[in-house]
Amino acid sequence: MKLRTILFSLAAVGFCTGAAAQAPIVIKFSHVVAADTPKGKASEFFKKRAEELSKGKVKVEVYANSALYKDKEELEALQLGAVQMLAPSLAKFGPLGVKEFEVFDLPYIFDDYADLHRVTQGPVGAGILKRLEPKGIVGLAYWDNGFKSFSANTPLRSPADLKGKKLRIQSSKVLEEEVRTIGGLPQVMAFSEVYQALQTGVVDGTENPHSNMYTQKMHEVQKHLTVTDHGYLGYAVIANKKFWDGLPADVRGNLETAMKEATTYANKIAQEENDKSLEAIKKSGKTQVYVPTKDEKLAFKKALVPVHQKMEGRIGKGLIESIYKETGFDPAKL
Repeated sequence: MKLRTILFSLAAVGFCTGAAAQAPIVIKFSHVVAADTPKGKASEFFKKRAEELSKGKVKVEVYANSALYKDKEELEALQLGAVQMLAPSLAKFGPLGVKEFEVFDLPYIFDDYADLHRVTQGPVGAGILKRLEPKGIVGLAYWDNGFKSFSANTPLRSPADLKGKKLRIQSSKVLEEEVRTIGGLPQVMAFSEVYQALQTGVVDGTENPHSNMYTQKMHEVQKHLTVTDHGYLGYAVIANKKFWDGLPADVRGNLETAMKEATTYANKIAQEENDKSLEAIKKSGKTQVYVPTKDEKLAFKKALVPVHQKMEGRIGKGLIESIYKETGFDPAKL
């Protein structure tokens, strides 16, 4: 009887071990925007491809719209291992101590997506991602959202029209300086709280890519939007380093492939989604959309580019100049 009991116990242990070995690796992927934004769609694309390529070895659970964590909580949650992947906006890494990421917040440092991708898909961008590793974070990719426009309840035809306005920004010293440079009052606030703050007049306006503005219904509580394209909003897709390094090599390879495909997809749809959202904002009739003339846009550019020099001590003059070299931008020619 004892031998039978021992054999049965060993068989049970073997069965449990086998079942555990076959259980999928769960990746909690948290983000703070709506599921139908470029980031939301790209994270679902990554989930699909990761699960397909790994043949079920991985299960990706996507949590959109701050369902798990808000802006200020998510990076700490990743470092603690409560979630395995995030795609925070690039402005989030300055407060973490990696100030180099704030170079992406500099107004008018990129003229278009071609300029941007020379950096995010080249050695300069890769070098910035590497700086996350001492924080226990692996940088996997950059995903675009789009270029930002200013909105308010009064017309915005020139930088002077933003003077005295309380403008919601992300937590970024560069964005604080940007708003102060044009005479505005920067208000740092979690993304999930912006709609109500605009609705109640806690803030007068904000800056957002059009897809964020539309999907969060901010256009319903803002009367004017000026297509300034003054700054870039993008994301770094990141993972908990201990988790990532501990993955079986084949699974990590599957995830790297899935991420490469998701990045191509994310960046393709970002511009499309922002263009569609701008049209939807126009059609809503709730917000008057204004496209500045060439001279008006140049006035915004001349007003905001001095922020680059002001932030050299914080971000690093060498890094800013390396981006100028990649894009061909020369502030002296404005």
